[in-house]
Amino acid sequence: MTTRTFRITVRGAFDGLTAEQRSALLADAAEHDVLRAAFTPEGSLTYDIAARPAFVFRFSDTGEEEEDVLEAAERAEDAAKAWLTERGYGFKNLRSSAEDLSQAPMGKRQRRAARSNGA
Repeated sequence: MTTRTFRITVRGAFDGLTAEQRSALLADAAEHDVLRAAFTPEGSLTYDIAARPAFVFRFSDTGEEEEDVLEAAERAEDAAKAWLTERGYGFKNLRSSAEDLSQAPMGKRQRRAARSNGA
């Protein structure tokens, strides 16, 4: 059995932030910039609270069956909720999408490499 890698994106919006919470998010904004985004097992949070209240968590997970992606998405949503709740941040419109990388189409470089290895 092979291990599958999943990428899970959890999106939502901050809701009902206090002035102090908003200030804290603004102060930490540099470490949550989209340029630092990565899919990690513990999750990577990005937002631009100055522009809009939306946020994105990026998680990576693994499984052995195609159906494991659903459980991975649930774990990612639970982890995002826990992170927000622990810090007292209100949120709304939480939704997730997950991708099984073993099912993803090959990119241009991968196709080129496959052709050169097969020739």
